[in-house]
Amino acid sequence: MDWDLAIKRNSKALKAIIEVLFALLGLDGTEAASRIPRSLHSAVLAVLRPAESAVRRLIVIAARGVVVKLAPSRPMPERAKPPAPQGKGGGAPRSPAFPLFDPRKRFKFARGPRGKRVMPRIRFIEYDPRVVALWPKPRPVVEPPPPPDGLASATRLHRRLQAVKLALDDLPRQARRLVRLQERRAAKPDLALDVKFKPPLRPGRPPGYRKKPIHEVDEILTACDWLACEAMKPDTS
Repeated sequence: MDWDLAIKRNSKALKAIIEVLFALLGLDGTEAASRIPRSLHSAVLAVLRPAESAVRRLIVIAARGVVVKLAPSRPMPERAKPPAPQGKGGGAPRSPAFPLFDPRKRFKFARGPRGKRVMPRIRFIEYDPRVVALWPKPRPVVEPPPPPDGLASATRLHRRLQAVKLALDDLPRQARRLVRLQERRAAKPDLALDVKFKPPLRPGRPPGYRKKPIHEVDEILTACDWLACEAMKPDTS
């Protein structure tokens, strides 16, 4: 298996897709977006989710056989100064870090049938104003909020796109980051049973997977997922 060629082909295709998404938002990859139509937000997100999963699998492939040397951990000072606020008056904002681990699945458990709620029956033979004063007053009718303008915030969407772009530009660095993070977590036995410290790829279908492909990114994700599973197999040669 030519792993370098597989990484090169798939990363090139993903870079082209990310550039198209930036173009749809009217951005060049650096300036921040503000608000965009909800339909455009949903369309970009439908492509971004599988693209993130594909990039995450490329990082797993690139981390195959990578060895890093961990620096000794330094103790935290007793009174650490809080970090300076980013943005206005705090210097340039930090570049977004690409998440190296798949989001975990959320399982929905079926609830049993609910019984009828029994309400107490209270009857009064004669009217008593003292009894009426015990009941809470009805809440005033609140006017419905104004109709939405059809726009959605694109700030978080832009940062996710930027994180994917930065990861694709330097996959070897992301691979070393993944190996370093895994070794640090393996050195802490108290975290061994924690669910969120499992392997970077979750079992089953990857996030953003669609059974019926509707975009080029779906085929790339299927290929990258298969390659990542092959790369994670132990070397028996």
